[in-house]
Amino acid sequence: MRVVLQRVTRASVTVHGDPVASIGLGLLLLVGVAEGDDAATAQRLAQKCAEMRIFSDDEGKFSRSLIDVGGEALVVSQFTLLADVRKGRRPSFVGAAPPEVAEPVVEAFAESLRALGISTQTGRFGAHMDVDLVNHGPVTIVVDSD
Repeated sequence: MRVVLQRVTRASVTVHGDPVASIGLGLLLLVGVAEGDDAATAQRLAQKCAEMRIFSDDEGKFSRSLIDVGGEALVVSQFTLLADVRKGRRPSFVGAAPPEVAEPVVEAFAESLRALGISTQTGRFGAHMDVDLVNHGPVTIVVDSD
């Protein structure tokens, strides 16, 4: 499992121009599910993301988590995070879990955030989504399950 975490002042998802989800201050979490990932993996990574100290305190130091600042989360499934580009010029996605496996794992990730008290919205699984965000900092971190 791979999560690209972006600290945002706002983020939103639209599908065919229709609003699907939006958040204010918090984290945009792009989630790629690999073969072998499961709900336990999702829960572990969700907790890690929620507790990661990447929000600034009054002195400007990274000492506050998403939970500490009362921020929101927007979870967007993105299988392309599992692209293997070591050979050739066309990415291979053979390491990505098939949709019937990935969708419940992404939902488990979002539910794990909700269980931690974080207001969490999601994109639309399998849809072509337009994601709009203001990356605050900018702060972007890649979190792998390995």
